[in-house]
Amino acid sequence: MLDRQAILEGLLETDPARTEALWARADAVRAERVGPAVHLRGLVEVSNHCVRQCAYCGLSACAPRVERYRMSREDILDCARRARDFGFGTVVLQGGEDPGLTGPFVAETIRQLKAETGLAVTLSLGEREDAELRAWRAAGADRYLLRFETTDPELYRAIHPSLPGTVSDRIRQLLRMRELGYEIGTGVMVGIPGQTWDTLAQDIWTFRDHDMDMIGIGPYIPSPGTPLAGDLGAALARRAGARQVPADETTTLKAVALTRLLCPETNIPSTTALATIDPGAGRANGLLRGANVVMPNLTQPRYRVLYQIYPGKAGLHETADVTREKLEAQIHGLGRSIGRGPGGRGRANFSD
Repeated sequence: MLDRQAILEGLLETDPARTEALWARADAVRAERVGPAVHLRGLVEVSNHCVRQCAYCGLSACAPRVERYRMSREDILDCARRARDFGFGTVVLQGGEDPGLTGPFVAETIRQLKAETGLAVTLSLGEREDAELRAWRAAGADRYLLRFETTDPELYRAIHPSLPGTVSDRIRQLLRMRELGYEIGTGVMVGIPGQTWDTLAQDIWTFRDHDMDMIGIGPYIPSPGTPLAGDLGAALARRAGARQVPADETTTLKAVALTRLLCPETNIPSTTALATIDPGAGRANGLLRGANVVMPNLTQPRYRVLYQIYPGKAGLHETADVTREKLEAQIHGLGRSIGRGPGGRGRANFSD
C-alpha cells in the first residue's frame, strides 16, 4: 500500500523506466479490480448559468461575454433517450450552480428520465441544500459529482470564494451526500496556479481517506478573462515557486495512476481535459494508466458550444453520434470492451 510519501515520490519521479513501471502497475490493478470494460456515461450540460465566482471557470458569474442558456426538460430527456439508444448505462446532468434549476424541476426531470429510460442518473449541479439533495435522491438520482478542487484551504478560498453569508466546504457536503444515499464523486485539476507537489499528494491521499466512489483528474486549462488566467494566477504561482505543479499530461497521468493504486475499485474517467491538451492520444493514455470510464457529450450542439469552462474543449463541434463512434473505435483499438449497465464500483458491478 502506498503512503503519502510514496505518492509524492511518484509524482516527482523523472526516471522513464520507473514511470513506465507505474503506468503498467496501474493498468494491471485496473484490469484486476474493475476489469476490461470501459463505461460510457452520457454527459448532458443542462445549464451554463452559475452564481459562483470560481477564479478558473469560463462560466462563472463574473465571466465576460457568456451567452447563457438553460435546457428545457424535453431537451434533457431527448439527450437521455439518446444515451439509452446508444446502450449507455448512465446519464450525467451537469451544470453551473444555477438557482433556476429548481428543486422541483430537477426532481420531476429525474423521475421522468428514470421512468422512460431506466438509466442511472448522476448529478453535478454544484453545492445544494439538503432539502434539494433529499428530494433528488427520492426521485431516483444515484450519484453526485462535486470536485473539492484542493485540500489547501488558502488556495481553495482564493480560487473558489464562498457565497455571501456561507462557508464552502465541499468535502463536508460530499460526505453528507453519502449519508443521503448517493454514490459520491469528486476530483481535482492538476497544475492550478498555487498548487504545490505536497498539496497534490495530499489531494490524492484524501481520495483514499474518504473512499470516494468516482474520481476525475484532469489538467488545468486556463480560460481567458478569468482571474486565474491573469494576475491572480501569476501571484499564486509565485507563491508556490519551484514547488508549483505543471499543468501537463505526464503529471496528470501520474496522478491518475497513483489514484488507481490507492483506490483500486473506484471509477476513474479519462477526462475531456486530457483529450483537449492531447487530441490524438490523451484519452487513450488515461485509459492505459488506470482509467475505466469515459463521459461522451450528448448535449445538443446549439448548447454545447456555449458550455465552455475552458476554450477548445475536445469534441466541441461534433455530433453525439460522431463522438460515440470515435470513442468506441478507440476503446476497441485498445483491446478493451464497452461496459453495459450502470457500472458501480468494483469488478462485480461491471459487465461487458
